[in-house]
Amino acid sequence: MSTGVIILLIVVAVALVALVAARLVAARGGGGGRGLKRRFGPEYDRVLARHDGDTAAAERELQERVQRHGSLEEKPLEPAALERYAVRWTAVQEQFVDSPRDAVVEADRLIGEVAAARGFPGDRHEDQLDALSVHHAHHVHGFRRVHSAAHTPGTGGDRGRTGSTEDLREALIEARELFDALTGSGRESRGGRRAQSRETVDETPADTGNTSPRGRAHAPWALNKRQVKGS
Repeated sequence: MSTGVIILLIVVAVALVALVAARLVAARGGGGGRGLKRRFGPEYDRVLARHDGDTAAAERELQERVQRHGSLEEKPLEPAALERYAVRWTAVQEQFVDSPRDAVVEADRLIGEVAAARGFPGDRHEDQLDALSVHHAHHVHGFRRVHSAAHTPGTGGDRGRTGSTEDLREALIEARELFDALTGSGRESRGGRRAQSRETVDETPADTGNTSPRGRAHAPWALNKRQVKGS
């Protein structure tokens, strides 16, 4: 075999190794800027804003998340566990009518439990959020909002109750999307249900202290309650 052929084979081998290495790095790191934007969606923008527009810093953080949690495989949930979680979420929705803050606290706890049961880190909330953002980037912000509201003193209290209650309502609606993604419920009808739920929320009186039959009939979770029981 001539020297020229040997050199050519070496060059080809090096090129192939470099190509494979580049693909592995892209897979582990999210594929660079475009890949990270595609993978993280709105989460990319939130991280970028937190880094004051520093793209390199934001992408470095997101790449580290992928490297830490990208290989995580979500564990399946047993039917009995799914049923228990569905019942608990229905109770959260019903509780919101009389006690928005308590409902949000329970929703925060419930989503954390479901995420841990699916195999996401459960010891530290921030680690769990990071892992969820890698696998459920388009839904994780609702969980973040609910957790923040649950740990903010006075949320949903008498002072400024209308605005606070609306914030809690919106957070809970958004968090429902992550709950659905983790439990696999409503895959086909999630979009329609979210739109219908929002319409119902818009019709709901801001004063959740209204416990009259009319007030309860327009509770923001009435529609979801029927769907959970009928699923």
